[in-house]
Amino acid sequence: MSLYSLNTLLEEKKKWDIAGERVVFTNGVFDILHVGHLHCLESALAHGTRLVVGINSDSSVRRLDKAPNRPIHTEQDRAKIVSALTCVDAVIIFDTDTPLDLINDLSPHVLVKGGDYDPTCTDQSSSTYIVGSKEVRANGGSVESITLLTGHSTTDILKKKL
Repeated sequence: MSLYSLNTLLEEKKKWDIAGERVVFTNGVFDILHVGHLHCLESALAHGTRLVVGINSDSSVRRLDKAPNRPIHTEQDRAKIVSALTCVDAVIIFDTDTPLDLINDLSPHVLVKGGDYDPTCTDQSSSTYIVGSKEVRANGGSVESITLLTGHSTTDILKKKL
């Protein structure tokens, strides 16, 4: 399993930088992994050579107010499942409400989010703003969004099954 602590991930990032690798970062809850997640992760990796995925801790998911019964899977289970994907090089769990501190520490070359976010949005109060986009650009990186697959969201899946 490629679940990293922050210190270990930063050491790995140094090695990747020396080797000329292009590090991509994305994040999410990844509660019930589905084809939409896989599409986004594979598409994110296409923007670089190494993909780091930040996964919200159980407590941060509850603070985000997804739903009272979320997350369904524990952070360790979600991390293990995501890290098993061949397109993912590293997984790190973060306990803050946003991944901003992690993005600042990692300083990825590319920051990627799903198409429900706007990489050109600069209004930090907007629901389409990509947290960390200003910081990644300030470090010479780029910010991208991935077209979502319609009808493939964890919320939609849960609504169908209940």
